[in-house]
Amino acid sequence: MPDSPNILFTAFEPSGDALAAPMIQRLLQLRPDLNIHAFGGPKMRDAGARLIDTTTEHAAMLLGAASQIMSHRRRLHRLDDWLADHQIAALVPVDSPAANWSICKLVRRTQPDAKIVHLAAPQLWAWAPWRINKLRRLTDHVLCLLPFEQDWFTHRRVPATFVGHPLFDPSLSHADNAQVLFSDGQPRLALLPGSRAGEIRANWPTMFQAAVQLHTRHPNLRATIAVPNQDLAQLVRETSRATTQQGGWPDWLDISVANTEAVLSWADVVLVVSGTATLQVVAHRKPMVVLYNVSKLTWHLFGRWVIQTKTFSLPNLIAQSDGLDRPVPEFVPHFAQSQPVAEALEQLIRDPDACNRQLAAFDHISRRFADRSFSHASAGQLLRTIE
Repeated sequence: MPDSPNILFTAFEPSGDALAAPMIQRLLQLRPDLNIHAFGGPKMRDAGARLIDTTTEHAAMLLGAASQIMSHRRRLHRLDDWLADHQIAALVPVDSPAANWSICKLVRRTQPDAKIVHLAAPQLWAWAPWRINKLRRLTDHVLCLLPFEQDWFTHRRVPATFVGHPLFDPSLSHADNAQVLFSDGQPRLALLPGSRAGEIRANWPTMFQAAVQLHTRHPNLRATIAVPNQDLAQLVRETSRATTQQGGWPDWLDISVANTEAVLSWADVVLVVSGTATLQVVAHRKPMVVLYNVSKLTWHLFGRWVIQTKTFSLPNLIAQSDGLDRPVPEFVPHFAQSQPVAEALEQLIRDPDACNRQLAAFDHISRRFADRSFSHASAGQLLRTIE
């Protein structure tokens, strides 16, 4: 490895900013001479990366598609100019394959000796698996966050290593910064509607109606919505306005910003949008129901043809890869009916055995991550790849 090599990270969402930060911090602990540059956000900067451009601010999620395309084209031009002046040892594209494919192509064309090490495997096992040929051309190694992914990619001649997940890394703190006292009630329902504006628009109305139905059955129910920032909290309120305008905002329903860990610690049961947050719920050992609404038209014209898997939520995928039954009720793809979602939550509230079966599966899933320190494994594998 040359002295003081340059490593470039590219992330385009707040989740990517959070994912890359512990790896960057560990890299600099192992090799203080590294020059780490990034298209990224504040967490990557605080970990020691020099930001070329800020690309993960949550406001970007609220822009229209055309604006995002134009912004990405400008970033590609800027990166092209930057690469002309900086020889890199490695590119680390972080999640967001749609945005990162074009960056991988640019690096392959302009600096063919640079290694490309993907942080978080593109979910080709779930949909459009024919893209494996593109990935094979545009990667030297894939750092996998899920235990079954290493074998899947290796069998398809893509070098891959399971590096664990930050949510299960004991060396990383998962405490939220703010301390909030939540209202008491029974049962206590956590609602996690997603970290993107589109997810909230698609899923929150169904989640809200399911919570209302539960409250009708359990008058002492208390519910708390966990969102990552104030913009998304406002979007939840706006999305609820048509439903709540007659009676106003329910007094049994709260919104908490940037306190997901605390909300999960407080909750008895969780309704969560499918995605990484489901593993966060597993780590907290809280019974859950998983939801993800899609358009019927989009699903029948497109989704059912390109999506290969019949299981979608990450806890169920991991459990099935180990030969277990699916522990979590998942409504994915779902078409906005709230009644079956409310019924699945009701079973968890009323049936301790149903909860215990989930928790036993969650313990098994957690053990699959127990022998991996994400920050150590990911940083170590990158260094081995570029040596």
